[in-house]
Amino acid sequence: MADLSVALKGASTAFVTMEIAIAPEMRCYSGGLGVLAGDYLRAAADLALPMVFVTLANREGYVLQEIDAQGNQIDRPHPWEPGDHAVPLDTVVTVPVAGRDVAVRAWMHVSEGVTGARVATLLLDTDLPQNSAEDRALTGRLYGGDARYRLRQEAVLGIGAARLLSAIGLAIGHWHLNEGHAALLPLELVRAGSDIDTVRRACVFTTHTPVAAGRDRFAFGLMEAELPRDYRAAYDRVLPDAEDLDMTLLAMRLSGYANAVSKRHRDVASDLYPGEDIAYVTNGVHPGYWAAPAMQALFDAQASGWREDSDALAAIAMTDPARVAQAHEAARANLIESVRTRTGRQLDPQRPILCYARRMTGYKRPTLMFEDLDRLRTIARRHPFTLLIAGKAHPNDGGGKDAIRAIHDFARQCDDMPSVVFLPGYGLELAHLLVGGADVWLNLPVPPLEASGTSGMKAAINGGLNLSTPDGWWLEGVREGANGWTIGDGDTDPDRHGALLLDMLAKTVLPAWYEDREGWNGMMRDAIATIGPAFSAQRAMREYARDAYRFDGLRG
Repeated sequence: MADLSVALKGASTAFVTMEIAIAPEMRCYSGGLGVLAGDYLRAAADLALPMVFVTLANREGYVLQEIDAQGNQIDRPHPWEPGDHAVPLDTVVTVPVAGRDVAVRAWMHVSEGVTGARVATLLLDTDLPQNSAEDRALTGRLYGGDARYRLRQEAVLGIGAARLLSAIGLAIGHWHLNEGHAALLPLELVRAGSDIDTVRRACVFTTHTPVAAGRDRFAFGLMEAELPRDYRAAYDRVLPDAEDLDMTLLAMRLSGYANAVSKRHRDVASDLYPGEDIAYVTNGVHPGYWAAPAMQALFDAQASGWREDSDALAAIAMTDPARVAQAHEAARANLIESVRTRTGRQLDPQRPILCYARRMTGYKRPTLMFEDLDRLRTIARRHPFTLLIAGKAHPNDGGGKDAIRAIHDFARQCDDMPSVVFLPGYGLELAHLLVGGADVWLNLPVPPLEASGTSGMKAAINGGLNLSTPDGWWLEGVREGANGWTIGDGDTDPDRHGALLLDMLAKTVLPAWYEDREGWNGMMRDAIATIGPAFSAQRAMREYARDAYRFDGLRG
């Protein structure tokens, strides 16, 4: 059994999340939500916050993506073994599911911050011999199965987290619910006898969803079949007029502090949930994790103390832009070589590298650049460039899979003008390569559907320049023409974004690369100096610690 005294002793805030990206080989994450949680884990360790993170083991992973010759995504399981990366705790609790008690235990993984502070992540696991085969699979496939499977998973997460942390003797003063998946945790506290006001004082809720359709909702009939009656009774006390089990609204109503993940998202969420008091903490990324090695060496030389305090990255503003360009070129060369080894394609190093990498789904518009192929080819003949694309579609997202297939068709039609390469298997490892070596990072959602986004922050830390529609974090980070560019403005019809994107490539972005490299290098430097400090995970966790957890004596 793991020594609880090492990393768990004194933990008073629990961060509960459906997924978390700790390391590439620990495949208990799918995308942005988990990657963000991983960065917050690293920042919590850097700041020596008294925290514990809780998630599901997700033994089967999310999706191992393969692409066939026609551009079809093939979904395969991507299993991993928690025992290779974590140690088991002896404590076992039970969670009521469909009239039976499902046994749950945890694996503990420990992360260490820059000053040696340690923070534990507990991975809840039902793959135990005392459980049925059906129940052993509940911590298998992340976001897999039907609504019944999802509700059972969320019961293991929420109810299991509350019961397990109590059983191992942790006195949790604050529970941070990272999205509505964990909403059964505060409901469990109410069901067990805590009054609603007490639960509200203890709970913090972060919503990442800018549309009502994105909320986790389950029919009452399913809730009553899967959970004991006293959970429905507790729910009716909290939301007496509800028409179903609304996990987002439940989490919000039982949290004394609720926040959106950007300033724009706060405004959108306030409209979605009238009468609710919603703050905002704009997402951030961990510079020490995402900066490429050569860029880290530059920061060590030019921004003393940046690993302990990301505010120090502002000092990069005084660095010779040529040194920034040199550091970026090392990561760029690494990306070019990786593309060659992965695909056999040899990229032209003289061409700028544009990257689009994110979940493949409709509102993110992965095919926006290809709306006018004739014009795109004309632009690329004048100013050649490379377009790297990566991203997985959810197994049930037919539209996302159609987009991947269409991208492969467009790539064939472009015939190297521009050179379009799709890189399968988007995850932490490939993300490091892309954000490190990209010259331009594309972000093309339909506003206001991107709550925040973080990939562009990672690119900026490496000197990449963002080209984005006006949404999410970019509205707070952009200094137009100085650290990146915006496609249109808040009043622009989204149907015009495709044409405006090509306008900006033809008239602004590509001419800057080919005709004003000194100016380009200066923009790279300014992107690091302005975005690095303001959009770091350390900054975000300091805000949570001060405003939501109300910690005193914060480090950094």
